[in-house]
Amino acid sequence: MWNPPQPDQGLPPSLAAVPVSWKSAGPCQGHRESPGALVETSAEEEAQGQEGPAAAQLDVLRLRSSSMEIREKGSEFLKEELHRAQKELKLKDEECERLSKVREQLEQELEELTASLFEEAHKMVREANMKQAASEKQLKEARGKIDMLQAEVTALKTLVITSTPASPNRELHPQLLSPTKAGPRKGHSRHKSTSSTLCPAVCPAAGHTLTPDREGKEVDTILFAEFQTWRESPTLDKTCPFLERVYREDVGPCLDFTMQELSGLVRAAVEDNTLTIEPVASQTLPAVKAAEVDCGSTNTCALSGLTRTCRHRIRLGDSKSHYYISPSSRARITAVCNFFTYIRYIQQGLVRQDAEPMFWEIMRLRKEMSLAKLGFFPQEA
Repeated sequence: MWNPPQPDQGLPPSLAAVPVSWKSAGPCQGHRESPGALVETSAEEEAQGQEGPAAAQLDVLRLRSSSMEIREKGSEFLKEELHRAQKELKLKDEECERLSKVREQLEQELEELTASLFEEAHKMVREANMKQAASEKQLKEARGKIDMLQAEVTALKTLVITSTPASPNRELHPQLLSPTKAGPRKGHSRHKSTSSTLCPAVCPAAGHTLTPDREGKEVDTILFAEFQTWRESPTLDKTCPFLERVYREDVGPCLDFTMQELSGLVRAAVEDNTLTIEPVASQTLPAVKAAEVDCGSTNTCALSGLTRTCRHRIRLGDSKSHYYISPSSRARITAVCNFFTYIRYIQQGLVRQDAEPMFWEIMRLRKEMSLAKLGFFPQEA
């Protein structure tokens, strides 16, 4: 049996690499091959020799195709990575933009808060300055009032000291005046008890009032009904029947002076409780003199226009102007102020009395206004 040639037997590598068909190469029944068979064998060997370079070329093509596939896959991978990186970068840009907007908003809020804090601080400082100015003004006014009260107390002490049981001051005790100084007409005598009874009616502000057992009184039902209605709901509204009558019959005539313009201002100040009466002696005090503006002179009453010795002056509200007034004008203003003070006490609930005592006290105050309007006023020291 014939064996195929091996590569180490001296055959060319190309022939050794070509496979040989065992059937075509082997002897058939111990006979030699014919020349035609040998030619066919050589042709096959040549064909197999030509197939070697084609296989190498095929391998090269396969390598090229595989490298192309690797390149395409690498390119796709890089594109995907680039797309993912771009997407992440876009998200980061959006996040940066959002954070930038948040920062701008916080900065704006911080600026607004700072501005509001500064504004509030300035407002507090301004209010504190206004309160301080108001307090200083009130302190100055209080000191002025204290000085006036001290001057009045000093004057009263002087009067009290000059009045002794052995030698009483007849101006402080009008009931001790002689009949000639008391004012009776010539040829007209009075009983002693009658004279002492009528004297307080002439001088109602001297502290002497008629006792109930010596003065006949009778309640006017109409006036008392109006007072009862007003007392149920006290008010300072002058349109109510009770106060409308008092204004028409007492307050209006009592404050009706010759100088109409100043009279209207005085009436408004009395109603608003902003009128101040000061003794003229207080102008010598430095604390008061620095802030006052005198209107008129001490020899002319600013309300009546008459030449009188003016020992007092009035100030309206917060005005720094002062007006000198005569004793008669002062008595009329004081009577109206006493009436308003009492009805304000009733309105504020400070008077704890029954209706009838309150009514008679109001009638007494109305009588004082009527007497002051008629020209009766207490003598001053």
